[in-house]
Amino acid sequence: MKTVKTAALRLALAAAGSLLAMTAAQAADCKIGISMKTLDAPYFAAQEVSAKKKATELGCEVISVDAQNDLNKQVADVEDMVAQGIKALIINPRDSKGLVPAVNAATAAGVHVFVIDSTIDPQANFVTLVQSSNSQNGLLVGQWLANATKGKDLKIALISGDKGNEVGQERRLGVLAGLLEGQLRNEGRARFEVVGQGWGAWTNEGGLKAMEDLLTANPNINVVVGENDSMVLGAEKALGDTKDVLLLAAADGQKEALQAIKDGKYGATGLNDPAIVAATAVDLAKKAIDGKLPEGMSKITYTTPTAITKENVDKYLKKDAVF
Repeated sequence: MKTVKTAALRLALAAAGSLLAMTAAQAADCKIGISMKTLDAPYFAAQEVSAKKKATELGCEVISVDAQNDLNKQVADVEDMVAQGIKALIINPRDSKGLVPAVNAATAAGVHVFVIDSTIDPQANFVTLVQSSNSQNGLLVGQWLANATKGKDLKIALISGDKGNEVGQERRLGVLAGLLEGQLRNEGRARFEVVGQGWGAWTNEGGLKAMEDLLTANPNINVVVGENDSMVLGAEKALGDTKDVLLLAAADGQKEALQAIKDGKYGATGLNDPAIVAATAVDLAKKAIDGKLPEGMSKITYTTPTAITKENVDKYLKKDAVF
């Protein structure tokens, strides 16, 4: 009996060893590098968490690095991961032009490169850029604003991220286009004026400061449109007890903003879920590694655009989310 048990134990150990060896081999065949331009913000931290989780679920080995908002470090990070034998790269680029040589070198080395969230120069050789549609999200938010304020003349304070940023431009123009189209459809005329534009550097503190300056120059503001939730949440602090000012953002879906929407203190925001963006990119990366990526893939892969309002906020509000 003892001999039988020993033999069975040996077989079980051998099977376990084979399974571990198979898993290790699969991970070696699916090594994914994640290059984040920064983790010093909940949005980007949520992207990294989601990307790592999805890659692990797919049985891949993961290398993740934080460029700390330093272009030179991100270039070096990418070069180092390529040297470590990654099969695919998920990158949120610090600089749209500055990362082109590193991305092209990675692609030339046989790495499947997927860009997330931030745009990159068209000269870069990558598979696809995965992001929410800034213009479509903005359009939906703008149309919601038009419907929510029928018959009202709007004095809009615009809070933007930083000058020259393409993402910010797409977002604000999307909202204004949606608002114009919505008002024309509803009333046959435009009833809004952008009374001022402030620059909030995408942060809560920046939004607060920009709002303070805008209020000083334009005390009759009744709508605040921001290019992300963080700046609008900062603007809310600057407004204090000021009544009858409608807050909305072109994009993000930050959980604090969603709670404010649920509480009736915030109008709407566009869905730009970092977890969905990152997980989608990793899923595509795994398909590329396995040779299962669809032919003729578009250079941009959009997640589904959505305006989050009080009517649908419960679907998206997750209080334990990173972002």
